[in-house]
Amino acid sequence: MRLRYHRGVPELPDVTVYLEALAPRVLQQPLVAARVASPFVVRTFDPPLKALEGRVVTLLERLGKRIVLGFSDGGGGPAQERTYLVIHLMVAGRLRWLAAGAKLPGKLGLLGLDFPSGTLVLTEAGTKKRASVHVVRGDAALSALGKGGLEPMTASLADFAAALRRERHTLKRALTDPRILSGIGNAYSDEILHAARLSPVTMTDKLPEADMARLYEATRSTLRAFTERLRKEVGEGFPEKVTAFRPDMAVHGRYGEPCPRCGAKVARIAYADNETNYCAPCQTGGKLLADRGLSRLLGKDWPRSLEELEEHIEARTVR
Repeated sequence: MRLRYHRGVPELPDVTVYLEALAPRVLQQPLVAARVASPFVVRTFDPPLKALEGRVVTLLERLGKRIVLGFSDGGGGPAQERTYLVIHLMVAGRLRWLAAGAKLPGKLGLLGLDFPSGTLVLTEAGTKKRASVHVVRGDAALSALGKGGLEPMTASLADFAAALRRERHTLKRALTDPRILSGIGNAYSDEILHAARLSPVTMTDKLPEADMARLYEATRSTLRAFTERLRKEVGEGFPEKVTAFRPDMAVHGRYGEPCPRCGAKVARIAYADNETNYCAPCQTGGKLLADRGLSRLLGKDWPRSLEELEEHIEARTVR
């Protein structure tokens, strides 16, 4: 098996396991010091990051794909005055747990949060530096950072269906839109749609009730299964290999590899920096969905099935 990529935005299962690993390490612990290696990572200035030093972490939670650390108000004030540190890892940001006071790693280290038991380090590979940290005061300011999407693991089928049908989108877009559903991105949406045997380009307003119910169950079971797998891998350690392209995924990141259900080659739709992976026989009745780049080149010659695609490739090879 060849995985084409190694990075990707951590989604609900990854963030959940990060939070579970952080809980015994930082919950009810004071922040000794905050060390900023990159001035661009902290996107807010009031309250300042340094204001959190000496305060105790009293809450850990997920906000979409963000990691939230809630700190005591430092003066016995009401809970709504709690100050929050919100980490958005984006594509290449990752967390590491090092020995207390450890030196931040080279060019990758953006931020170090020192606790009595160790140091939480935010790193980011690459040069784009999209990972970010926000420090906000109060629940209203925290909520403003969220997109308001429904939590898929606690939502009812009725609420799930209503959220997806509120606007007309493809299933792929609906699953990954943070205003509709919280915590799902490119990777797990591919896995969910494969599990549900649904095409990524089916429109939400065209989805029959039975298919919506199947999508609902596939969403919950897929996210639950991958969360459990990650938990077992990490054990009592700290997540070190967080990636959106896992060898146990059915279709995501496995373009050209055999579908574990039917054996057909996994297909894709490539666009911008992303791609959607799917199995044509399992999800689209064998029809290949047009890839924007290739379809512009091939025009009417775009293959309509896997068989036509293989014939097209073979013909080009012979020439």
